[in-house]
Amino acid sequence: NFNMREISISENALKSLEKGKGVRFVAPDREVFGLAYLLSVAPAVPAMSAAHKTAGMPQAGTMNAAMTGYRVGVAVIDSGVGKHVDLSSSIKQYDFLNGATPQPEIEEGEFESYRSDSRTDGLGHGTHVAGVLAGSGDGSLGLYKGVATSANLLSLRALDGDGRGVTSDVIAALDFLLEYGKYFDIDVVNMSIGKAVEESNQTDPLVLAVEQVWDSGIVVVVSAGNYGRDGHMTITSPGNSRKVITVGSLTDKGTGDDFNDDFVSTYSSMGPTLGDHVLKPDLVAPGNRVTAPISINAKLLGDLPSRIGKCGDSYCSATYMELSGTSMAAPMVAAAAAMMLDKDPSLTPATIKARLMRSARKIDAEPTAVGAGVLDIDAALDETGIISGQALSPLMGRTDEGPACLLYT
Repeated sequence: NFNMREISISENALKSLEKGKGVRFVAPDREVFGLAYLLSVAPAVPAMSAAHKTAGMPQAGTMNAAMTGYRVGVAVIDSGVGKHVDLSSSIKQYDFLNGATPQPEIEEGEFESYRSDSRTDGLGHGTHVAGVLAGSGDGSLGLYKGVATSANLLSLRALDGDGRGVTSDVIAALDFLLEYGKYFDIDVVNMSIGKAVEESNQTDPLVLAVEQVWDSGIVVVVSAGNYGRDGHMTITSPGNSRKVITVGSLTDKGTGDDFNDDFVSTYSSMGPTLGDHVLKPDLVAPGNRVTAPISINAKLLGDLPSRIGKCGDSYCSATYMELSGTSMAAPMVAAAAAMMLDKDPSLTPATIKARLMRSARKIDAEPTAVGAGVLDIDAALDETGIISGQALSPLMGRTDEGPACLLYT
């Protein structure tokens, strides 16, 4: 489905290939990684309810509260989704590691899993992301419930047990979505992964791939990256695409309805993007110290035992873990998109992006850190505007008229 090929080639042959007819560009198969920001500190054990309040979850009993992502398919490209009581046993997983190319059998609309008992997640990152997105909270008496609890998840594993992969495997997963996504009713894809920006978004294969998925009608939500401490121009690919929704992380202080002490997480990557100067992220969502499901044999449990979640005085019947990063913020926005599609299945990716940004809650932070503001799910569900074309993130440019930057839409 993509007008690109993955090949292994010698250095001498590569030079000839670059000059060949019909070759627009050649790019290395770069490393891709999960975007959790791991700090070995004792957990504060906050309930997900604090993050939900900050993200503007609709109040119980309202019309918007009935929007839970019912029948909306969300693909998670990550390290897999392990078995957990909070995550439906019907979730299918397809493996793209090391060049695997699953070809599911299609018989009367039913898919056979690429691998028997394939629900594995050696790292735990993908399970955590899936739990933030759609976890039922059954194993924690509702304490660590996800956002769009009725969304139908599809796991596409492109990262290994150390949270690493290569661009070509991620592109293979995206190609799978173009080919088979309609059979799974996929409307949204979450990518809490990224790689370094080492070429323009006009020639970056991963950016071109996510944009083709976006153009097919699937909402693409990606993490901004966790390099904010290095300053501006630290957004990771494919978050440098002007089309997709790029999400940074907000640190929620958990002080109830008082949001004045919340701030953009210090690690959350900042724009504009390197080289292309796209104003990113598009918005931020709670992503700091988020507790969600973790697969029982996950490597992260051994690496960071102090981050294992507790249920206070109550008994947790399943395993949870506290993680931070734009990896945790992105699935909140992906879940919001699923809820919006639950309310109105006709919405296009561009309209969803525009509504999310237009309805975002404003805070005192520069646009290169916070984008349009903080995710407000209830406000986004109430938005009615329609975008007929694209909702491209603006470009930034320097000006000679004093210490200022210009925005180009």
